[in-house]
Amino acid sequence: MFSHERIIIRRGPESGLPIIVAVHSTALGQALGGCRFKPYADWRDGLADALRLSTAMTAKCALAGLPNGGGKTVIVGDRSRGEAALHDVGAVIEELGGSYATGPDVGTGPDDMVTIGARTSHVFCRPVAAGGSGDSSPGTAVGTVAALRAVCEAQFGSPDLARRSFSVLGLGRVGGRVARLLAETGAKLLVTDVDPAKRALADELGAGWVTPDEGLTAAVDVVVPAALGGVLTPASVAALRCSAVAGPANNQLDAEPTADLLHARGILWAPDYVVSAGGVISATAAELRHETPAQVAARLDGIAGTLAGVFAAARRDDVTPAAAAAAEARRRVLTPPG
Repeated sequence: MFSHERIIIRRGPESGLPIIVAVHSTALGQALGGCRFKPYADWRDGLADALRLSTAMTAKCALAGLPNGGGKTVIVGDRSRGEAALHDVGAVIEELGGSYATGPDVGTGPDDMVTIGARTSHVFCRPVAAGGSGDSSPGTAVGTVAALRAVCEAQFGSPDLARRSFSVLGLGRVGGRVARLLAETGAKLLVTDVDPAKRALADELGAGWVTPDEGLTAAVDVVVPAALGGVLTPASVAALRCSAVAGPANNQLDAEPTADLLHARGILWAPDYVVSAGGVISATAAELRHETPAQVAARLDGIAGTLAGVFAAARRDDVTPAAAAAAEARRRVLTPPG
C-alpha cells in the first residue's frame, strides 16, 4: 500500500528477546494491532510478519470504517520469559506516545494485556474485570459468519448458510467459535486442527473430522482458514475443490499473485482483513465509543455489506476481490474524511 511510518526492533532489556513494533499508518488515527508471541526460527521471520500484518491492519481498519491505522507487535521467543517480554513491549509502546495501541494476537490473550498495561495505557482487550472489553474472538467469529453470508450470496445467489458445506481449518479461540456458529445454522461441516484433542469439538457438533491437508482440499462449498497464514500457495490453490475461500486467518495468501490464481480458477476469495475485522470493531466499539451490544452487533453484521461492496467493485472493474479491496483501502487512507 505504502511504506511504514516507524519500525522499532529492539532486544528487550528485561527479557533479552527480540521485540518488534511496526507502525504502518496513522493517517486515519491511532494505529492498532495485536501482539504476537511466537518462537520464530529467525527474528527476521518475525519482522516479515510484523510488516505484513501491520499493513493489513491499516486496510482492515480503513475498510471497517474505523478512525484508526495499522500496526503490529511481534515478540520472537517462547513463553519462558513471558512476563519480562510483555513488560518490554509495554515500554516500547509507551515511547510511541499514543500513536499505537496493541491487543491480543497469536500467543497472547487478555491477561497478557494487563501485564503490558503495567507499562503503558495504550492497550486493548484487557479482561472485563480489569476495565477492558475482554476476549475479542467472539466478535471476530460473529463477523466471520456475517462475511460468509456475503460470500454465499455472491457465489451461490443466497446468503442461507444452512444450504452450504464448510471446512473450518483450525479450532482455536476464533475457529472453534466459527464452527459452533455454523453448526447452529444447520450447515454441513468438516473441521480440522493440528491438535488431535480438538476432535472432541467435532464430535460435539456432529461435524466430520479430517486432517489439515484433507480439510484444505475437501470438496465443500467454502473453505474457512481460521489458523495461521500462508495456507494459499500456487500448489494448494491447484488442489482446491471448493467454490470459495473465506476465513479469519491473517495473511492467507503466500504472495499477492496467488489471488490471481484463485480468480483464474473461479474460486471466490474474500480478503482476510475484511473477514477478520470483527475483533477490532467490537473492541473499539466497547472501549472507545462505549456502544451498546445492539450497536456492536449491527457493526459486526455490517461486515457482510462491506464485503458485498468489495465483490461488486471487483466485478465492475474486472479485477480480483483482493485488488478491489486494496484499492478501496488505499483510497480511504489517502483521502480521510473531513
